[in-house]
Amino acid sequence: MEKRYFFQKIIGMILILSLVFVAGACTPSTPPAGELDMGGISGEQEVYNIKFSTWHPPAGEECQNTWTPMLEELQERSGGRITYTPYYGAALGAGPEHYDIVRDGLSDMGYFTATWTPDRFPLTDVLSMPVKVLGKDVAVEIGNEMYERVLHEEFSDDVKVLQLNGCVMSFIWTNKPVRTLEDLKGLKIRSPGGLQTYMIESLGAEPSFIPLGDVYLSMETGVIDGIVTCPMLYKAYKLHELGKHAVVATFGCVSEGVIMNKKFYDKMPVDLQAIVEEVVRNPFELTGGLTEEVIQACMDSMSAEGVEFYELPAEEAERWYDRFSEEVVKKWVGDMDKKGLPGKETLLNFKAVLDEQGVDFPAFPVEWEDEVEQYR
Repeated sequence: MEKRYFFQKIIGMILILSLVFVAGACTPSTPPAGELDMGGISGEQEVYNIKFSTWHPPAGEECQNTWTPMLEELQERSGGRITYTPYYGAALGAGPEHYDIVRDGLSDMGYFTATWTPDRFPLTDVLSMPVKVLGKDVAVEIGNEMYERVLHEEFSDDVKVLQLNGCVMSFIWTNKPVRTLEDLKGLKIRSPGGLQTYMIESLGAEPSFIPLGDVYLSMETGVIDGIVTCPMLYKAYKLHELGKHAVVATFGCVSEGVIMNKKFYDKMPVDLQAIVEEVVRNPFELTGGLTEEVIQACMDSMSAEGVEFYELPAEEAERWYDRFSEEVVKKWVGDMDKKGLPGKETLLNFKAVLDEQGVDFPAFPVEWEDEVEQYR
């Protein structure tokens, strides 16, 4: 009986050992630490979610065809290590607050308008001069070059400037036809601020600063007679439903750009920083949004809805630009000089950059033309 029990015990132990051996043969060995196969990624990598803010309306050209595609490109190029949350339509604050919104970290990246913060970026307003920029991609090339030459000195270390631009040329849009300087006398025109205010005054009209979101009602009720802005915003805010007359004469546009909170930028690894700088350097060129062709299509669509685009005859255009030259361009240089800032040097640099890009500056003072050569 004891022998039978002994043999049964031996056989049981052999069976258990056999099962252990088989199980061990079916279990993969654990590799040393650091050699785990994670699809080519060694260890866990942090994901950086960028909160992007802008005052542009969500349904507008900028958000639909530039900002969202740009953010998607960041996500794709980073392999998902960069994600994003958009805050469009001034969701985090009004347009003039956007530099501080990014600087203070309420958003991580955003589109700010330097012109809306008077005296804060005085030299950067050179990008607002009345030049004939027809595509936002070209405007960015000009702005970025000016940032490298001069304008970087105006920005503090608590933001990372990713690009600057002077937008595309604005027109004057009114609820009744304008053909001459005399037609403008006494009209109340909404200004985006900055140099555009002086341009409106120089033509005999009365500038008024009203938030873009309030312009429709102001035009509808006769509080203002028109507005100076670019075609995209005119359409985005549906103002073409009211003011059916546009004078195609350049009023320049506001100075703007994309910035990133410096603390957020600094905590990103170098390879992701490089992706951000490459993608955001000229998002309009990258995405094809707001190029000359896109803006022309925007104008064509408004024309089909009854907006009349009037080209000033050469003689009348010269009258307008002569006033801009004397009462805006030269005045700005004088104001900068009084503040101890290099106004004329900045303007001459700007003209040299415009010439490189083949962009016309019809209000540039003729007597200063020879001085531009040293900045080319």
